[in-house]
Amino acid sequence: MLVPEVDVAEVTRSMRFYVEVLGFRVLFERPAERFAYLECNGVELMIQDAAGPGRRFRTAPLTAPFGRGVNFQLRVDDVDAVHARAVDRGCEIVVPMEERWYRVDVAQAGGRWSATGLTEAGNRQFVLADPDGYLWRPFLDLGTRPAH
Repeated sequence: MLVPEVDVAEVTRSMRFYVEVLGFRVLFERPAERFAYLECNGVELMIQDAAGPGRRFRTAPLTAPFGRGVNFQLRVDDVDAVHARAVDRGCEIVVPMEERWYRVDVAQAGGRWSATGLTEAGNRQFVLADPDGYLWRPFLDLGTRPAH
């Protein structure tokens, strides 16, 4: 299991985004450390104030936007509802709602990669930025189809 931990400018502002827009729930928080542990559909995420107390793991100075180079994909039950909440709250939409099909030309079988029939996996998705610039791609799985 992978559980990212991201630094944010304000934990309370970020918690509102993750809970009210993306649909995460707070599993627990440590207010004295300005830290929260969140979950959404089996996806877990830790957030902490960048300037808060406690240990910070940094290899370089942290400057805004914090989320450069990170794109988190999040499976949701109703991507249109998430999109509507994001628009309602004035979130930055980076990529508008789209139906996107991706080539899936290999599959793993028995621990080895082998060629399979050419297929595509589909998503109904959009990309938005959280208050600190981390990119999130909520999506609805559209299944697979033969490649065109």
